[in-house]
Amino acid sequence: MELLRACRGAWDTPDRSGDPVDLHDHALQTAHLLRRSHPADKELQVAGLVHDLGHLLRPGDDAGHADTAARAVRPLLGGRVAGLVRLHVAAKRYLASAEPDRTLSSRSALTLRAQGGVMGPEEAAAFARDPLAEDAVTLRQADDAGKVVGLDAGVMDDWREILEILARRAGRSAHGAR
Repeated sequence: MELLRACRGAWDTPDRSGDPVDLHDHALQTAHLLRRSHPADKELQVAGLVHDLGHLLRPGDDAGHADTAARAVRPLLGGRVAGLVRLHVAAKRYLASAEPDRTLSSRSALTLRAQGGVMGPEEAAAFARDPLAEDAVTLRQADDAGKVVGLDAGVMDDWREILEILARRAGRSAHGAR
């Protein structure tokens, strides 16, 4: 919760030239959109909440922020949440290939190049075969939509209980694997 709260006033770019909302509001909006579209999928919702923590942990690392965030959340929130977080950038690249007329925010279009650009046909086919691909695309769509200045998407404490549930579940899984 402390790391999520630290997103207030933190931006996806050190000079604030990126998206129009801070990481805190973006996280809440993304998770809120996923809660509305997929009310039963708590892991997907939480992936939306934590997907951009890599921007806070390693400012300026647009290409690696998804991997950074995935490594950070895996021990606490489990493999599926981490996998979705890791794939949210690949999902952007995939969507840029599958839907070439799709509009990205100016910042997202700029970072697309640093993140590997539009996927080629073979890479897109490999992504589509990933068991998490469909959910990663859903996360990406919410990520793209969750950048609205002034939108009330609740408060971070609204997510405490589900974060605790997923953390307990991940802890049991980790102990069971030993």
